[in-house]
Amino acid sequence: MHGLGLGGFDPDSQQDAAVAFSVTVKEGEQRIPVHHHRKGQLILALKGAITCEVEHARWMVPPHHAMWLPGEVAHSNCATADAQLCFLFIEPWSVVMPEHCCTLKISALVRELILTLATRTPAQRREPAGQRLVQVLFDELPAQPQMHLQLPVSAHPKIRQMITTMENNPAERQTLAHWAQLFAMSERNLARLVVKETGLSFRRWRHQMQLILALRLLIEGQPVQQIAQALGYDSTTAFITMFKKGLGQTPGRYMTGLGEA
Repeated sequence: MHGLGLGGFDPDSQQDAAVAFSVTVKEGEQRIPVHHHRKGQLILALKGAITCEVEHARWMVPPHHAMWLPGEVAHSNCATADAQLCFLFIEPWSVVMPEHCCTLKISALVRELILTLATRTPAQRREPAGQRLVQVLFDELPAQPQMHLQLPVSAHPKIRQMITTMENNPAERQTLAHWAQLFAMSERNLARLVVKETGLSFRRWRHQMQLILALRLLIEGQPVQQIAQALGYDSTTAFITMFKKGLGQTPGRYMTGLGEA
């Protein structure tokens, strides 16, 4: 499968250095199963958000950010309702990009270059003006800063069960002791398993999960107090403290920044 809303068009069949498409996510098209592309792919969120999952991690992509996926990396996507996205497909070796998946904070210039490219026909892309547009994009794209909006995941059944439960019942905020009892393990052994599978301590891993859930709810328009309750925090202040520790800003300032980007 080669992506959502492309009308059956296969971007990998094109040899152009860069091809872009704008997409509005329709009802029933919010989830895209595991697929891959020969080309590298940048998924730019314009409105709403998209979550991308690869083998060992899940990334949250808020507005004016993008997910970079090197070529041949298998991934699945889940977008919020009515999300507006732009897909940029890049021919391998056309520009030096990270060799690993990452979330990038996209400047206004790069965003407009990608959106402009999305309006160009194949013939226009190959004209000198189109080639210059792509070259400016390739000059700017590698300089976009990486953001830490990923949750390490694992195929281990215990880790998967924890992720599913936390997503479906975030207010319960199960402790390490709770999970250890459920799995009939010692807390020490479970803590070691989480570190082995995710690279993070249980506490840091759970906070990162809550941060990604909070971002998604914020982008969907839910008020901070309601999100704090949904995630099981005793007070709105405690939730804001967690959010600020993770992203360096309060939820209000963060969302204001997304609107101004």
